[in-house]
Amino acid sequence: MRRTTKVLAALAASALLLSACGQPSEQEGVTGDGGGAGGPKDVTLRVAWWGGQPRHDYTLKVIEKYEELNPHVTIEPEYAAFDDYWKKLSPQAAANRLPDVFQMDISYISQYGSKGQLEDLTPYLDVQIKVDDIDENVLNSGKIGDSLYGITAGVNALGFHYDPALLKKAGIDSFPEQYDWDDYVEMAMKAKDAGLYFDTGMRAEIFFGYFLRQHGETLYNAEGNALGYEDDALFVEYFGRLAELVKAKAVPTPDMLAQVKGPEDDPVVKEQAVGIWQWSNQFVALQQIANRPLEIGRMMGPDMEKGLYLQPSMFWSISKNSKVKEEAAKFIDFLTNSIDAHKLILGERGVPISAAVKEGIKADLTPAQQQVFEYVAWAEKNSSPIDPPAPVGAAEVMAALKNYNEQLQFGQITAEEAAKRFREEASAVLGKNK
Repeated sequence: MRRTTKVLAALAASALLLSACGQPSEQEGVTGDGGGAGGPKDVTLRVAWWGGQPRHDYTLKVIEKYEELNPHVTIEPEYAAFDDYWKKLSPQAAANRLPDVFQMDISYISQYGSKGQLEDLTPYLDVQIKVDDIDENVLNSGKIGDSLYGITAGVNALGFHYDPALLKKAGIDSFPEQYDWDDYVEMAMKAKDAGLYFDTGMRAEIFFGYFLRQHGETLYNAEGNALGYEDDALFVEYFGRLAELVKAKAVPTPDMLAQVKGPEDDPVVKEQAVGIWQWSNQFVALQQIANRPLEIGRMMGPDMEKGLYLQPSMFWSISKNSKVKEEAAKFIDFLTNSIDAHKLILGERGVPISAAVKEGIKADLTPAQQQVFEYVAWAEKNSSPIDPPAPVGAAEVMAALKNYNEQLQFGQITAEEAAKRFREEASAVLGKNK
């Protein structure tokens, strides 16, 4: 088969390219006459992504389908687990050897964009990349200043993924449609009294941001050179409350959670916790592993609509050094707008951003996938625009936030001292962006 031969050759090339920066491929970019006189020239695209084996498998099938429709295109796939992906991407960026099309994370898009390593996709919109049925807020999530550095691969929304049977065991008949942080604490203590954890904690960098948005604040300022909130009482209120729940044993301690080596060990899967606060695209995998009915609960108020937003699961970007940018943009269009492609993807990279695609794959969704699509559709109508992408240095800031949160939950520091030290450390990092 054409594809089998191409995959073997591409994987061999991929291994060389990902092990180091390497030398340019002999087939990179435009390589021949393709369809003859007047026809498209033969093109080789390097396409890279991170993920687990299921994502790798279906993405290779999507590539195969694209190559069948575009015989002049050969795609060299490069893929790895998340941490390895960035370790391999960094030296490629330094050597101007980035793939033509590659996944970009919201945590890194400012860094790569500010260094001139990403192509501005604005000129390709509604030329190579159809965007007329995509929500403007979603489309602009890959925008930094006036430049669009990524097309969202899919969107997610925060929620509480829970076991309704365990919720009832905790003495709560149903998850409320409207509730606030005090109600959350009350539910958590009921679960504790029933011998359960209510949840497995909240990732500091995600849910503190949600809390700040509820109060009309942001984690970073618009310029990306300082924190966006000035009142440390917000830090004290948010992290102090969560530390009290850990102290009360309503949620696990950080060292207990560190013993969770994989999803099979998760307290929800093991029926030790009612639910998990997480992104909507993680729901299907959780239910499959738990192998029992789960549901999605909404986020807490007040002002839930101000706090909630649609999060890009990841972006598709084009490298500035690509020699085949128009062909790269056409492939991103396929990943964005092809119903056939999304019948293979089925929301694994987040709910599709094209309205036509969402409608076109409804019949192919499992009940769990339908739950996710319905929840995200609701969130789209009950949320606010996402904050700008995290600034350069955000990874260091997030590491500091996680560190002080853990110290607080272990009782090693007060919430007031943690707020003060975090601000000092974050300001030192972000101040370099001036």
